[in-house]
Amino acid sequence: MCMTCGCGHDEAHVEGAEHSHPHADDAAHSHAHGAADPGWHTHADGTTHRHAVVPAHTHEQHEHEHGHEHGHEHGHEHGHEHGHGGDLHFGHGPAGAAAPGMTQARMVRVERDILAVNDAIAQRNRGWLEKRGIFALNLVSSPGSGKTTLLVRTIERLAGLLPVAVIEGDQQTTFDAERIRATGAPALQINTGKGCHLDAAMVETALHRLAPADDSVLMIENVGNLVCPAGFDLGEAHKVVVLSVTEGEDKPLKYPDMFHAAALMLLNKVDLLPHLSFDVERCVANARRVHPAIEIIEISATSGEGMGDWLRWIERGAHAARERRLEREKALAQAGRLDVLERAARATDSGARERAAGG
Repeated sequence: MCMTCGCGHDEAHVEGAEHSHPHADDAAHSHAHGAADPGWHTHADGTTHRHAVVPAHTHEQHEHEHGHEHGHEHGHEHGHEHGHGGDLHFGHGPAGAAAPGMTQARMVRVERDILAVNDAIAQRNRGWLEKRGIFALNLVSSPGSGKTTLLVRTIERLAGLLPVAVIEGDQQTTFDAERIRATGAPALQINTGKGCHLDAAMVETALHRLAPADDSVLMIENVGNLVCPAGFDLGEAHKVVVLSVTEGEDKPLKYPDMFHAAALMLLNKVDLLPHLSFDVERCVANARRVHPAIEIIEISATSGEGMGDWLRWIERGAHAARERRLEREKALAQAGRLDVLERAARATDSGARERAAGG
């Protein structure tokens, strides 16, 4: 995963998150102000991107390990186990993964450090969204599952019912954001470069640029990948995993972290079932084997099957987000009134004491 190989810290691009400063060499150089990540900047050609910000060097961040115990005659740690028939499994160590030149202990530390920073920003995003009553969903899937087509149909069906804004994540191009904007919905593209997922800092930058309306729905279409996005909280209310019937019913078992992290699975392209040997019952059983509480909707953006269930699911979540906002504002207002009453009572008591002392 990117938490060990570092691909999540490569260059990323967000539409429009910049302004320009001249430099002594007359080259225009822009910076994205207000973003959580100080690595954002823009060049004269209009390209906005981020470089990794490397934390201060400490000796503890390096390991010089020699002579560790192992079951082989050469001096390095092995991160795999041999299974039946000679199969190899590199995910049985404490880190759940393996990377050349890194011990399991160091991989665990790196993952914890990266996720701690990400999770702090994600919580900030969550607070920002909840304060505004925005129902945010993180849509995740393999490439080609039909996420964008499903999203376009969803926006069209919600028109006049709920405002929708979209953050699009892809390694390159603005194609998907352009498709969304063609529906009339506001959309902002994030290009992750070599990165294989969105992270909370990217989304925070996009949120302030996109400024979705209060009591709206925010759809975050993540990079097509069933591995790395599972580990990165963006501040969303729920992850929604989209699985196409053309992919195979074993996907939940092959990529369990993603299906375990998702609240809802959309089994997409069910209109193609008559032409496939896909076993729906087996797929559902596999998903619930990984996550017994996962909700599942069989859906087709082409035929419209299941769209009503999906839209009602969104509407329930959006209504709950709005109600929480109203309750929070009511509680704050009540606290404010109580504070005014308390100050008035203190002033009355003080005046009474002064009169008593003067009498």
